Amino acid sequence: MSQSDVHGVLVVDKPPGMTSRRVVDAVSRTLSTKAVGHAGTLDPLARGVVVVCVGYARKLVDFIHQQEKAYAVAFLLGRSSPSDDFETEVSLEAEPYRPSLQEVEESLQTQRGTILQVPCSYSAKKIAGKRAYKLARLGKQVVLPPKEIHISQLEITAYEWPRLELSLVCSSGTFVRALGRDIARRVGTSAVMETLVRTAVGPYVLDEAIQLSGITRDETGKRFTEAAVHPPVSALPHLQTRTLSPAEIEHAARGGHLSGQPGATHETVAALDENGALLGILRVLSQGGWRLRPNFIDTSP
Repeated sequence: MSQSDVHGVLVVDKPPGMTSRRVVDAVSRTLSTKAVGHAGTLDPLARGVVVVCVGYARKLVDFIHQQEKAYAVAFLLGRSSPSDDFETEVSLEAEPYRPSLQEVEESLQTQRGTILQVPCSYSAKKIAGKRAYKLARLGKQVVLPPKEIHISQLEITAYEWPRLELSLVCSSGTFVRALGRDIARRVGTSAVMETLVRTAVGPYVLDEAIQLSGITRDETGKRFTEAAVHPPVSALPHLQTRTLSPAEIEHAARGGHLSGQPGATHETVAALDENGALLGILRVLSQGGWRLRPNFIDTSP
């Protein structure tokens, strides 16, 4: 498998203390290609799943963002920091309120489902073209508007003051640090995030992730085994699929429109060949029918 022919997804277990960008750079160097990107930043202090897209799979990042993410997180109550974690100086409350388990559970109930969440001041959100965390580090006031998110699962896994441990499944764009901040506020105290592990992104789970140390050449000079690269279609379990005939593939490869498919209820459908390989994304046209965009059909001789 030549490196220029790699199109797919790598699921990497990012260690704490490293940026998601460095993970991408490691993959890029090893594969000798710049056609690499990630589907969602993970905080440098956090550990866990970083989904790296290679080749034309980079065009599937937005579809991966449509899927939920899962985390295991621990907060320390009775303290706060500007960044809501240990990146900035932590201040202890002189006489913190110690909520009961029942009070904490009642606070969690207000965070489940579709809610409005104010992002953390120390975040990658942009204000007038500037990253919020860069403005915050300069001592400037950061005011971010609330954003609608969805938390489908939120459970207490352990609680013994001051540590509160949670597991959650949420939409992309959720700030887990802000979740702990808001849970604590509702019970009359404060919180900082102590540890964070991203355990899943869509279908990709931590137990199946490769270690960053595995993204190297081995003694035979082979850079990746084929088994480490998930096929592009694996990124789209939430989409309906349509298998194209050889004639339809030839027509679509030339930019031709395909007729409608009975039973399709979505505006985007994953197009597959007869072997189940991804050909691209079919998008419904306003005048009827479908067009393949992006188009991954190999038209080389």
